[in-house]
Amino acid sequence: MDLRLRHWLAALTLPLLAAGCGGGAGDGGDAAAADASRTQALAAKTTAAPLAPSARLTTPWTDAALQAEVPLPEYPRPQVARTDWLNLNGTWRYTGGAAAPDAENPPATAPAFPAQPEQIRVPYPVESYLSGIQRMNERNLWYRRTFTVPPGWSGKHVKLNFGAVDRKATVYVNGQQVGQHSGGYDAFSFDITPYLKSGDNELVVGAFDPTTGDDMLGKQTLNPGGIFYTPTSGIWQTVWLEPVTKAHITRLDMTPDLPNKQLRITVRGDNLAGLVVDAVASAGGKKVGTGSGVADVEFTVPVPNAHLWSPNDPFLYDLKVRLRKKPGAKVHDEVSSYFGMRSISIGTVDGVPRPLLNGQYVFQYGPLDQGFWPDGLYTAPTDDALKSDLQAIKDLGMNMVRKHIKVEPQRWFYWADKLGLMVWQDMPHAWDAESNAEVQARVKAEDKEIVDEHRSSPAVVTWVIFNESWGDFDMVGMANQFKAWDASRLINTHSGINFAPGDSGAGDLIDLHDYPGPSAPAWQPNRISVLGEFGGNGLRVDGHMWNPDSTCCYNLYPDSATLTNVYTAQVDSLRELSASKGLSAAVYTEISDVEDELNGFLTYDRQVQKMDFARVKAAHQALIDGVPYLRKGSSYSFRSVSPGAEDRYLRHGDGGLGVTDVVDAGSPAALKQDSSWKVVNGLADSSCLSFEAVNQPGQFLRHAADRMRIDANDNSDGFRGDATFCPRKALNGGGGLSLEAKNLPGQYVRHMNAEVWLNAFEDSSSFRADASWAQSTGWWRSSVLINPGDMRSLRVLTPGYDNRYVRHQDGLAFTEVVTADSSDTLKLDATWHIVTGLADASCYSFESRNFPGEYLRHANSRVHRDPLEDSDLYRADATFCAEGTPDGSSGTRFSASNFPNRYLRHYASEVWIADGTGGSDWNTSGSYLNDTRWAVENAWAP
Repeated sequence: MDLRLRHWLAALTLPLLAAGCGGGAGDGGDAAAADASRTQALAAKTTAAPLAPSARLTTPWTDAALQAEVPLPEYPRPQVARTDWLNLNGTWRYTGGAAAPDAENPPATAPAFPAQPEQIRVPYPVESYLSGIQRMNERNLWYRRTFTVPPGWSGKHVKLNFGAVDRKATVYVNGQQVGQHSGGYDAFSFDITPYLKSGDNELVVGAFDPTTGDDMLGKQTLNPGGIFYTPTSGIWQTVWLEPVTKAHITRLDMTPDLPNKQLRITVRGDNLAGLVVDAVASAGGKKVGTGSGVADVEFTVPVPNAHLWSPNDPFLYDLKVRLRKKPGAKVHDEVSSYFGMRSISIGTVDGVPRPLLNGQYVFQYGPLDQGFWPDGLYTAPTDDALKSDLQAIKDLGMNMVRKHIKVEPQRWFYWADKLGLMVWQDMPHAWDAESNAEVQARVKAEDKEIVDEHRSSPAVVTWVIFNESWGDFDMVGMANQFKAWDASRLINTHSGINFAPGDSGAGDLIDLHDYPGPSAPAWQPNRISVLGEFGGNGLRVDGHMWNPDSTCCYNLYPDSATLTNVYTAQVDSLRELSASKGLSAAVYTEISDVEDELNGFLTYDRQVQKMDFARVKAAHQALIDGVPYLRKGSSYSFRSVSPGAEDRYLRHGDGGLGVTDVVDAGSPAALKQDSSWKVVNGLADSSCLSFEAVNQPGQFLRHAADRMRIDANDNSDGFRGDATFCPRKALNGGGGLSLEAKNLPGQYVRHMNAEVWLNAFEDSSSFRADASWAQSTGWWRSSVLINPGDMRSLRVLTPGYDNRYVRHQDGLAFTEVVTADSSDTLKLDATWHIVTGLADASCYSFESRNFPGEYLRHANSRVHRDPLEDSDLYRADATFCAEGTPDGSSGTRFSASNFPNRYLRHYASEVWIADGTGGSDWNTSGSYLNDTRWAVENAWAP
């Protein structure tokens, strides 16, 4: 949802308790709940919960969050988990705002609180309903509570841990300052042992957050509206204590190494010099491998016959890591963790760079996930709520999620690991980083913290550095820096490269944003083509909107059925783009509505499903499974993917026989036409396909005596059966398709020695390759041929309007009734000279009969008659490709050569290019197919 021009920002005025334990999370379930024996013993002291303000919109988990004495009681760090800990979430004292002490330049000792401080529910941000405060622009936020160290912790060091505080935190224990931290998206800790006393201890936290562009803030703004949202200030993730030894583990950096059948691990910690570490991997309680080494130096744990992690099978191993003075000595420190064995890389599949998961190409598809909640804002009301959006994504049949310009708590990554979703993790941006070196340095430092904190999650497959042009700088340097930090994942330098200053060429992905879309950027060698955002299809649901008056932000639809139809058609187009354009991943905007935005699968309160989820899931599964899709009425060419024959295409040759031949951009027009096929409904079964020769209308690809050839349709049952083929997922496992004969199941179109045959399936790699084809837009893009040089008129075929013709008037294209009695001027205005496409010789341009040198062209979707300009943009705007209709009805459709999913369409006497996805009256889905059908007729003014 980020096709935003920077002028949006100008309008936004950016001044800008229960204890639990973590552990391994393998197939035994959530180990954070498995070792809860000390829950009651470690209960923290709390006071009565604050009175709640009025709720603007609630979720199914709001009441549970309000009633919990200790909100979010789960252990917050599942990959570095200890059994003893004390959760400090709950009711704290609070004072904030202009009258509060300065938290940007805090005092050396803890300031006094007012006699009657407010109460706040931690860890919900002060702006949220669940906090009990629900105020914005406090800037200076001060928290206070007391705690007692459990007696069993005697002799241990006590660590005070914060999941995240936005954005500058100063921490005091018993009046003394113990440390500071800046950055709103990463965790931090302090050893508070020297500051403790017996009995009650006082903890004070001062937070400074002006919500300005000189630090990372993502989509937070002091003036929420449109695509920017209510800010989050202060403590917004769990606060907890845990006992440790002086030397203790703080982080595990884990990287699966599939080729060598091992896990690479580096143990990080405090005071670890001279100590050794050992690690034990297990599955289902059974040990699978052990390894040992020293801190800050990588060592390995063997994982033989690894059970691989994937979205279809998100298997996790358990891991115990122990710290000792020497091998075999008493355990000094121990943490529980988990890991997944998987790889992510780039590989070439059928000549196209693709993302490979565990060495196999799988189309990555999922939603944009902003991570906002109407009751908790940045903080999910409960752990079940945190899990719920990810579960909804899985239930919808998707395999990926893009976490958009926000970093979630570690338990969110745990659920992504556990449920099996690939994660694209965005870096939150700081607007001022575009021009301020000091801000750039802060961004780099926090980016590094974010990478380190989440580098061990198997779900994370891609780091997204910049979104569009928001806060971007030194793209090449940043891409190289991220790859140096983590070479095991893909780097997306710029999501939405079309909204950036230009393509730096850096990173593993070339990422386009297109609303509504979809479309695909051209892939580059070693750079994968992805659609980082598209869609934004909206639906208002009364009673479930943050802003009842909102109509934001893209195309709104009248009901769920229409929304579902538009969306599933877009997903079908992704299937076509995957095969024909090499698109390898796409991100739909978005999983849920967010404040003013109404384009979620779910409403903002997560109460209503806005589409037919069964239909949506089926569409997603077809996309991810690689089920082929070809647009009926359009032109396609089919390339061999067999090694050594990758430049050869299926064509009809001498005597109509099917052969393969080398075709390239320099090939003659006749060869390009011979190797282009109009896809139509299967003559024997409309659920399958038939292929009509573009330059031999009425002649179809068919099998006869095992050989493929073209013959004229004689309308017999035998011919219709021989000329009908059902597209299947490519037998070679690539991104293309195989064609199975409808009347001879198990027999496939395959090439052999430059000839094309129909043969029974053979379970061999050579047959699988020979019977697989990479589809692409036809070498001759027009599936309907029109003679260049002719004068023609274009008649509307919409019932009730079929006496109207395209004409120009005052430089714009309209439709008007034309008859034999019409004026000579009108007849001239409605006559067009058909010429070879100005931008593509396989398409057409329409020159005005009475204004030579002026052509029909589109600009901002409206069709004009404009004088020829010597520019690539003009030539592309004035070029249209002739196609058949998808339902086989009469007429010709004209797609814009540079927007192939948009067609010449008349609406209220005006002519536009439209895709029928809504957003404007002229782009509605109603009567769209009829309004885009034209009869190419004899000219009114020859």
